[in-house]
This record gives sequence, C-alpha cells and structure tokens, in this order.
Amino acid sequence: MVAPESYVLGDVTIGADSSVWPGAIIRGDMHEIRIGMRTSVQDGVVLHITHASDYNPGGHPLHIGNDVTIGHQACLHGCTIGNEVLIGIGATVLDGAVVEDQVIIAAGTLVPPGKRLESGYMYKGSPAQAARPLSEKERRYFRYTAGNYVKLKDSYLDDGLGG
Repeated sequence: MVAPESYVLGDVTIGADSSVWPGAIIRGDMHEIRIGMRTSVQDGVVLHITHASDYNPGGHPLHIGNDVTIGHQACLHGCTIGNEVLIGIGATVLDGAVVEDQVIIAAGTLVPPGKRLESGYMYKGSPAQAARPLSEKERRYFRYTAGNYVKLKDSYLDDGLGG
C-alpha cells in the first residue's frame, strides 16, 4: 500500500506487504531505492539517495531489507538497512552507513556517514553508539511489529483507504 498522500518518485521498488504511510517522501530520482517485504515506511519519513559524482563515484543507493519498521519523521539517505530493524521516530541514517540485521536505532539517533551498526544491539545518540545488547523479547518484536503493520495496511485497504 502506498498512501495517496505520500510521494514516490524514480527508480523505487517496494516489496510485497510493505506500506508507505501519509506524508512519506521516497525519492529514487538519481539512484535506486529498494524496499523489502513487510516493511513499514511511516508518516513523514524521507527516503533519498546520493547521486554519483566526482566527489562520490558510484553514489549511494538506498537498500532496505525485510521486516523493517521506519518510525515517523525518520530520514534514510543513501544507506543500507538489513532485515528486522526498528528505526525510531526522527532518527537519521546517512550516506554509506550500513545497519546489519536485528538492530534497534533509538528515536532521534544520528548514524553518521559510513558507520556500520552491528547486529544484535540497540544504538542511540548523536553520533550513534551501541547502548546495550538486544533482549530475546526485542528480537521477537521485529516480526511482531512488521506483521502488525501488514494487518493495519490490510484493514486500510479493506476499508477502501490507501493506494
């Protein structure tokens, strides 16, 4: 589902059962954006890329894995996001950063260009630092929240809302 109040432009692929909520902006205008399955792009999220240039040969596409929840007002720019990731409200992940599978990025966190966030941790701060290992309950939560947004998307579509 892509909400009609969102904006999707350029070379963008959105996987099955993913959802793009009102006010989200997805600009694959100068490089590709790939969004996996069961991924939720919440209200006001900005997804963009880095174009290829003399300053940045090859540029940076934006690749997002499966079962990812991207919180309201987050900004992902030319980075790679693994599977089963929760990106908190207002977090920013910049060019060339790599977020491995099963990571929580706390609300308001800044992940600087080129930084790698290792699997199995919660990160917070500006710049992002590992705060603690994830609990087993948190590891199970990734699929729960992804599934919850699939159900919510389906209910919107059943009611004739969304796109």
